[in-house]
Amino acid sequence: MAKELKDLTKRADNYSQWYNDLVVKADLAEQGAVRGCMVIKPYGYAIWEKMQQQLDKMFKETGAQNAYFPLLIPKSFLSREAEHVKGFAKECAVVTHYRLRSNEDGNAVEVDPAAKLEEELIIRPTSETIIWNTYKNWIHSWRDLPLMCNQWCNVMRWEMRTRPFLRTSEFLWQEGHTAHATREEAEQEAQKMLKVYAKFAEEWMAVPVVQGVKSETERFAGALDTYTIEAMMQDGKALQSGTSHFLGQNFAKSFEVTFLNKENKPEYVWATSWGVSTRLIGALIMTHSDDNGLVLPPRLAPIQVVIVPISKNQEQLDAITAKVNPIVSELRNKGITVKYDDADNKRPGFKFADYELKGIPVRLVLGSRDIENGTIEVMRRDTLEKETVSIDGIADYVEKLLTDIQDNIFRKAKAYRDEHIYECDNYEEFKERVKDGGFFLCHWDGTAETEARIKEETQATIRCVPFGVDQTPGTDMVSGKPAKYRVIIARSY
Repeated sequence: MAKELKDLTKRADNYSQWYNDLVVKADLAEQGAVRGCMVIKPYGYAIWEKMQQQLDKMFKETGAQNAYFPLLIPKSFLSREAEHVKGFAKECAVVTHYRLRSNEDGNAVEVDPAAKLEEELIIRPTSETIIWNTYKNWIHSWRDLPLMCNQWCNVMRWEMRTRPFLRTSEFLWQEGHTAHATREEAEQEAQKMLKVYAKFAEEWMAVPVVQGVKSETERFAGALDTYTIEAMMQDGKALQSGTSHFLGQNFAKSFEVTFLNKENKPEYVWATSWGVSTRLIGALIMTHSDDNGLVLPPRLAPIQVVIVPISKNQEQLDAITAKVNPIVSELRNKGITVKYDDADNKRPGFKFADYELKGIPVRLVLGSRDIENGTIEVMRRDTLEKETVSIDGIADYVEKLLTDIQDNIFRKAKAYRDEHIYECDNYEEFKERVKDGGFFLCHWDGTAETEARIKEETQATIRCVPFGVDQTPGTDMVSGKPAKYRVIIARSY
């Protein structure tokens, strides 16, 4: 067994350390030179690329188009929307100067005080302000609507506690920003994009999610409503995995974005924004992976199949390679990504451990005896089960197996999630049980005071008012006041 796998912390011993170990040992990312800024390594970025490709396709099917907007935002823009600046002020990185001053040796040693900017610039924490300042030049009439743009970019939010992928100062994401003629259209757009995210999470990431709407306290800064998908990690904590916001006319009014309606009268447009980030890679890791390493859903695995030959000499390897080449071609013709690892730099046992660590869904092993018997060994990463099957029709077999693995890891994650959703009406019971994780369906009186007390006393937050849950009025377990519905409360990342 590879040393890297031996050194991987067990989930039961320290779940947080297991996660950090796995990010590094599976070659996904490492810490950069600046705290909170990570280097995403090729294998980790390959997962992000597959996420991007599918999400980009889904966005374009809704009518969104890709664009790019500036990284730097004039500080005055943020102050135009009061709730927005209030929500992001503590996380903003500010550019104040544009030049360093060198000493006699030519080394840059300090900021040149003469190069102070007339107006300080914010490195974008999100792009609503810069985009709405642009949209006012693009929107004039009802014929210009809806306007639906998405951008793939990086953002900066100065985090005090960081963890790779889950919470970093700089991260990659996409942010969609749409403008509409009516409130109804904008609200429908925000809810439609939430469903896009949920579909991607469940069908591609194999991560079951709860869809719902955030409380006023937990809304995006400047939104009238924030819709969310919440996923449950293996330690029972929630991870907000995507959000879609109905912004009303707040930003349109702040930046004077109006259009002439069909009656030739001016109106403010209605807005949405929506986004997911590289946090999804963290969700992928913590939902499926085990003490042997990553478990990746086949649809997002950079390499779906690896083939390892077992040979004692070059002659045997050549014979195996001749048998493998048609299999590789047939798999690739089916759109399956495959790697044939015939390098002699590592023993097969080390290769097996490394590919388990990296979560490659299917491993095929072929030796001289297999060729004689017309068989091949197949191992599936999700269950670690091995079987020997006929080499004839192996490409069709693997194609079906990949589908089965995708379905199986979703079923497993959903079963775990469903087993850890509880109705709870007793606050003392809740305070004890929430320590062990899980989603708690509790009646809430709708007040910020009750919400704040729960957070202060239990470190749990109201994740959302969930959709698809039978809602009946009841009594708030904390305040004893009447409650209209149950909310999901959980500890979270």
